[in-house]
Amino acid sequence: MDLSHSHFRTGIRGLCMLLTCMPLLVVSMAHGAASPTNPLLREFSITVDPTALNPPTWWHVPTITPLIWSKDPANMDAYQTTEIKALTLKPGKYQFGTYTFDFFFNVTLSGALEFAKTLDQCVGGRGSNVLTIHCSHTQPYPQNPDY
Repeated sequence: MDLSHSHFRTGIRGLCMLLTCMPLLVVSMAHGAASPTNPLLREFSITVDPTALNPPTWWHVPTITPLIWSKDPANMDAYQTTEIKALTLKPGKYQFGTYTFDFFFNVTLSGALEFAKTLDQCVGGRGSNVLTIHCSHTQPYPQNPDY
């Protein structure tokens, strides 16, 4: 009986030591191993430069900036094309829009901009983090404003 009682006490001591040291082991493992970051959760600073648009108007990137369609333009928080703005975007597909021109663009996993080559006449910045908009309309031809 002493033998089994001795084994029981040794087992209890071992269990207590294990439970006492376990949090230290978990903490040291957590600090020692670098946890990989999901690349889709990384955020990148993307600069939007619509200052070449004439006449000046308002613009938006839905779900990121205030929408231009929801209120009176003169009394809203939407961004104007007279200003360059920095947006914080994760990799994915987005849409830039004004009242007369909109297009889709992508932010890649490395934070670079991609968009259709057919937009090259009106949009610049492919492969960089600066989206520059040159046209008020899809086709860059002289025209009176639609509004």
